[in-house]
Amino acid sequence: MAASSLSKPALSQLSLALLLGALAMFGPFAIDSIFPAFGQIEREFAVSAAAMQQTIAVYMLAYGTASVLHGPMSDAYGRRVVLLVGIAVFVLASVGCALSSSLPQLLFFRAVQGVSSGVGIIVGRAIVRDLREGPDAQRLMSQISMIFTIAPAVAPIIGGWILGWADWPMIFWFLVVFSALLWLVVALILPESHPIDARVPVSLRSLWRGSTGMLRNRSFLLLSLTATFNFSALFLYISSAPAFVMDLLHMNEQQFGWFFAPTIGGMAMGAFLSGRTAGKVAPQRMVRIGFSVCLLATVTSLVYALSVDAVVYPWAVLPLMFNSMGIAIVFPIVTLAVIDLYPRQRGAASSMQTFISLMINAGIAGVLSPLVSHSAVWMALAAVGCCAIAITFWVLFNRHGHAPLHNPAAAEVAGLEPLDRL
Repeated sequence: MAASSLSKPALSQLSLALLLGALAMFGPFAIDSIFPAFGQIEREFAVSAAAMQQTIAVYMLAYGTASVLHGPMSDAYGRRVVLLVGIAVFVLASVGCALSSSLPQLLFFRAVQGVSSGVGIIVGRAIVRDLREGPDAQRLMSQISMIFTIAPAVAPIIGGWILGWADWPMIFWFLVVFSALLWLVVALILPESHPIDARVPVSLRSLWRGSTGMLRNRSFLLLSLTATFNFSALFLYISSAPAFVMDLLHMNEQQFGWFFAPTIGGMAMGAFLSGRTAGKVAPQRMVRIGFSVCLLATVTSLVYALSVDAVVYPWAVLPLMFNSMGIAIVFPIVTLAVIDLYPRQRGAASSMQTFISLMINAGIAGVLSPLVSHSAVWMALAAVGCCAIAITFWVLFNRHGHAPLHNPAAAEVAGLEPLDRL
């Protein structure tokens, strides 16, 4: 892409990684920061823990449904305008959450949050491939992952601190301030990475045919499911954090960091390793290494849970740290491989991958988590299952035959048709 196509001066690698990492963070912040407040909200609204779990499921369903739009809209109208509109909607939705006086009101505004919050990570991934290629793209994606992983660790800690001096609505006011500041930074310094002459017109017909076409693309589907179930083994614990931390580990609202910090530390280490090995170790080999770490960690967690009467800290969390490290090794490589299948529709590819991921993880948060979160054994068994499913999809992808990972010409090799021709 020519430098003249940018509307603002190009950012340094560090500045770009920090900004795109922050854009990816505000979605997880909206999920994790309210975990410590579950008990307080349950008492104020007189609802059950299962009902409160739906604040996550509704958010994830809305997030996933809207995700099919963010990428194609950014392909058609540019990355910056879609980011600015999405963040602005998130700010207003967070205000609505803070002012809610009943669970139905809170669920409505959580859904609006979900509709808008995916814009940061979806458009951010497209920006990575707009500006970087090959190992450089993997390094940038890994740096973003390292920053992004701070959110799940910091968010519940901040939520717990806020509850120490204020009631639960203040958590949403914090989200208002954070997302408003992010909107200002994007407006002031983020360059437009998708020039007008590279934009792809979007319509309901092209959106439908393009989205269903991606779902019919076996390579795209297998890679997306690989990434989804790989992360689901950890997301099960994240979505079950209130039960895991307070009921199984017997910690309080201010101690969520003891669960999240080691887990996110593992993700940061995995992202660091992925970035350091970019261009030095074949992507396929790194994926195999990452999956080996994941499988060993989840099986270890299951063996530990079966061998004790009650799980305790830190032994219940250490396997999760190594599982998250393996996930972070795999994630940048598989995500870039998905986007590279559609070089001219990177936003749309990012959207559909996110849609698949969020629909499955919404089911994990809304259905699987309530079924297994009462038992460390059942949670560990479900995590092993998610890891095994991810490995199975990766093996099927490799047996199916595919273009080399991180090859911008992959779509051309595979004979994929651009969305604007559908």
